[in-house]
Amino acid sequence: MDVQSSACSRRMTYNRTVAFRVDASLEMGIGHLMRCLTLADALQESGYECHFICREHPGHLIDYVRQQGHKVYPLAYAPLAPCVGGLAHTSWLGATQEQDAMLCVELLSGIQPQWLVVDHYALDARWESALESCYQHLLVIDDLADRSHLCDVLLDQTLGRAPLDYHKWIPEDCMLLCGANYALLRPEFAEARQHSLQRRASAPFHHLLVSMGGVDKDNATGQILTALKCAQLPADLAITVVMGQTAPWIDMVREQAAGMPVSTTVRSNVSNMAQLMADSDLAIGAAGATSWERCCLGLPAIMVVLADNQHLVAESLEAVHAVKVIECLQDIPWTLPALLSGLLKPADQLHAMSKAAARVTDGTGTRLVAGFLESIDGNT
Repeated sequence: MDVQSSACSRRMTYNRTVAFRVDASLEMGIGHLMRCLTLADALQESGYECHFICREHPGHLIDYVRQQGHKVYPLAYAPLAPCVGGLAHTSWLGATQEQDAMLCVELLSGIQPQWLVVDHYALDARWESALESCYQHLLVIDDLADRSHLCDVLLDQTLGRAPLDYHKWIPEDCMLLCGANYALLRPEFAEARQHSLQRRASAPFHHLLVSMGGVDKDNATGQILTALKCAQLPADLAITVVMGQTAPWIDMVREQAAGMPVSTTVRSNVSNMAQLMADSDLAIGAAGATSWERCCLGLPAIMVVLADNQHLVAESLEAVHAVKVIECLQDIPWTLPALLSGLLKPADQLHAMSKAAARVTDGTGTRLVAGFLESIDGNT
């Protein structure tokens, strides 16, 4: 990729700033953006100024990022732009890597960040090399291990991820942060951990949480409610369904909730997710970033695999007995009622799953990562 970066190379004095290149959309969901926001908030508390470069995909959350106090530079969405490059998720970019890099060069020349953080399946070493003169350090956040990078630090918060998985994809001197200990969780999860774990020692099964991601483009939530309607549920069970504000099926799910045999509430734009999880006795959720939130709080879960890149997360958590797994959406109607019935007999099975989940991560990963980046700045 031949992208001129003279605008960046003219200036070599870097500010105490961090620039994030990350997107959210109806196709890719909001998990990448939310974990970057979590890291940005922690770095901001340490005195960094954080800037976001985000494309205006359908379902973007640019206004939300601004509401969190960060500067955002929107990139125009061009659905008819050529999407070539050979990566499995190339279509998620809304442009070619070269087009994206050219726009980012101009933006980064004004920001002059110490750190550029990239969390995007559609970007690789070609994009990164085009911007090398535009930042002092590069952090890549990934969980695929399927493409090359030219980064100083690579973070993969997947349980069971082996550093060896990345050795052929990164420079020899790249520092690897692998494992759920580095999961980027908001501070309220670590703060709620003790209360959540203590109440699980004797809590009966009264509250079920259903959360299938911020977008849930395939309406897994609706399929789950249909299956639950046919399951044998305790009469005093309360179900809370959490969906994102951009979820396309939310109105249909609200109609379903009104016809459920037990009390069912649908909530969106939730700001107290840690409290909701801490007060829940079982979750049905996707195998995405919320997996680590549930583990931090010791919340046992039935996990539904919604994408190929979620298999490793699901398999790793099932191997340590923290979750029960439904392998695909099509399995929900017959698998979910059977799993739910089995989890309630014997009664101590949920408690055992809770203890296993709590051992996966303690919720301090964001502090670890932010501190690591600061230490590198202090040594340069």
